[in-house]
Amino acid sequence: MKRVVITGMGAVTPIGNTVKEYWQNLINGQSGIGKITKFISEEIGVSLAGEVKDFDPSAVLDRKEQKRMDLFSQYGLAAALEAWQMSGLTEALFDPKRFGVIVGSGIGGMTTLQNQVRVMDKKGPNRVTPFFVPMVIANMASGNISIRLGAKGTSQTIVTACASATNAIGEAFRAIKYGSADVMMTGGTEATICEIGIAGFAALNALNTTDNPARASIPFDKERKGFVMGEGAGMLVLEEMTHAQKRGAVILGEIVGYGSNCDASHMTAPLKDGSGAAAAMQMALAEADIQPEEINYINAHGTSTPANDAAETAAIKRVFGGQAKHVPISSTKSMTGHLLGAAGGIEAIACVKTLQEGIAHPTIGYEIPDPECDLDYVTGNARSLSAEYTLSNSFGFGGHNAVICMKKWSDE
Repeated sequence: MKRVVITGMGAVTPIGNTVKEYWQNLINGQSGIGKITKFISEEIGVSLAGEVKDFDPSAVLDRKEQKRMDLFSQYGLAAALEAWQMSGLTEALFDPKRFGVIVGSGIGGMTTLQNQVRVMDKKGPNRVTPFFVPMVIANMASGNISIRLGAKGTSQTIVTACASATNAIGEAFRAIKYGSADVMMTGGTEATICEIGIAGFAALNALNTTDNPARASIPFDKERKGFVMGEGAGMLVLEEMTHAQKRGAVILGEIVGYGSNCDASHMTAPLKDGSGAAAAMQMALAEADIQPEEINYINAHGTSTPANDAAETAAIKRVFGGQAKHVPISSTKSMTGHLLGAAGGIEAIACVKTLQEGIAHPTIGYEIPDPECDLDYVTGNARSLSAEYTLSNSFGFGGHNAVICMKKWSDE
């Protein structure tokens, strides 16, 4: 079994388009949630989202390439290139046939799909762009990244709704652990802040309809009423440990465990008792060969929906027992909104930074305790802590549960 380390990270988020900016705003408790600017949303009844700001695709794509690539692929490529640069990898330092890409996206090119249906309805089928299919299909984020970086190993897309990125990271971890790859680019990307994206989730009563950004995404708060849509991408470069050490790479952290399963219960609602999510956490701990009390921090799925936050709290209690109330927990979504299939990517980055810097970012907006959610959610300000191991939780529609366990880097 190979050890799997992290050597690069990249982020495009509602609170920063680099890892440095994203992390600084996280620990400062800076919200990226505000009024939707991409379209007029009043008729839908949802006014807020976590939009990416000041994203410049020309930094990674020329004008022709931009027109042939949906925004979700653009976000993914930009984050991947930041991670690649951070890793210090060059063509001379890896075998392209042992370099793979696994990227998660819950939906793919939704904005292109919406816009091109409108074109067809208004102007006829002959006016649909010939790039419609390669812009819309969810696998094109991983495909475009593979093409740009020359990755000739496995190139896959994981679609497990809001668990997509965490499943992608877990599967990339396993590819290296079991010897089928030396290097993997992995994470998630999503761009669904468009009329049909917001309207679809609003129709499910999944979104918070408040017009107050400070009380929109409030995970674990008693008044939580739904999630806030976010967008962006989070990418990691994973490497086999000796491969990274031989080239003198700066190692940021290590992945040591992965759990994945299904509630097999309901299309959208989690099991109330948290048993499915708990089992996924236990799988990750078992693979890491550690006990629950060795976990020093959890980055929660924490969506700000009544059902999810209560079920996740129940799941943590199942796993940690009496220790549950002593484990610091953060919800990144309190600041970014919910990036759907990309959420696990940016949340894994937050875990790595917590391990590196010994600080847990706050869960902002929390004001009113809920008896069903009575754990330590790191409210108020960021908190200093000593973390050796973290868990990152992601749970998706369809009952998908994915958890990764990360460890502070040590070559021992």
